[in-house]
Amino acid sequence: MSEPVRKKRSAKEYAYLAFSGGAMGAADVVPGVSGGTMAFILGVYEELIHTIKSINLEFVRLLLAFRIRDALEHVNWKFILALGGGLGTAVLSLARILSWLLEYHDVPLFAFFFGLVLASIIAVSYHVRWKPSMVATLVLGTLGAYLIVGLVPVDMPNTPLVLFLSGAVAISAMILPGISGSFILLILGQYEFLLNSVRDLNILAIVPALAGMVVGIMLFARILSWLLKHYHQVTITLLIGFMLGSLRRIWPFKEVLTYRVDRHGEEVPMLMSNVLPQIDGVFWLSLGLAVTGFILISVLDHQQSQSNPFISLFKRP
Repeated sequence: MSEPVRKKRSAKEYAYLAFSGGAMGAADVVPGVSGGTMAFILGVYEELIHTIKSINLEFVRLLLAFRIRDALEHVNWKFILALGGGLGTAVLSLARILSWLLEYHDVPLFAFFFGLVLASIIAVSYHVRWKPSMVATLVLGTLGAYLIVGLVPVDMPNTPLVLFLSGAVAISAMILPGISGSFILLILGQYEFLLNSVRDLNILAIVPALAGMVVGIMLFARILSWLLKHYHQVTITLLIGFMLGSLRRIWPFKEVLTYRVDRHGEEVPMLMSNVLPQIDGVFWLSLGLAVTGFILISVLDHQQSQSNPFISLFKRP
């Protein structure tokens, strides 16, 4: 599939991009939920990958020649501004609220995201031309994500090389639907260290991690762009598998099996297992939020495709 042709957008379409960026930012705040998932759900994923890919040597050459307007057009700057603006606004405005919900009302919060992801899996799967090779790819993606999100955090050193590699892997995961970049950092034992480094402005830690993120996203975006261009259906099926496997992580009802001591000397969950819910008030609230998330994504998908399988069930023939 060729790269999408850039088109002139209306104010409503740019508002939708900003909304999509906001949804990505909100998702990235919650460990275990990927901003890439929201981009995939809301239909901006492929343009995002191609836009990241466009930040290349030609872009640098235009900048060095002070051809600023040409450089901006080369990287689809209006798309970046709308999406990035929404993402940044969401992180700044919703981080405190979502962190509070994650600490005190994590079950309903994850239930809402579970409904979002489940609806997107159904919506995207409906448009796949299923073949045996697609089923095999789906199984591969599902197993891969299922195993990754079940990994236990390891204790690794905070050396510049480890921080660089951790940043590269985490940012690559962040643009994959179903796999959270923050969760990858948690697995690699760098999440709390980098969080504290940002708070304390520890440049010696921030710089190698940022450098790894830049290199990682530039390389991985090119790989994804090539796969989407030459093996579009297979790649989409693999990404669906990643989302399906990630449902293990965002299943709302869990039992803590073991704890670990964080850098502040506090006990935090390390290993958890999914359990069936107890039928109580929290269950009914969580179920309602999951259904709300499911319907929300189904409606948004139907507005774009006019063929969402769930919404079509309620339309007259």
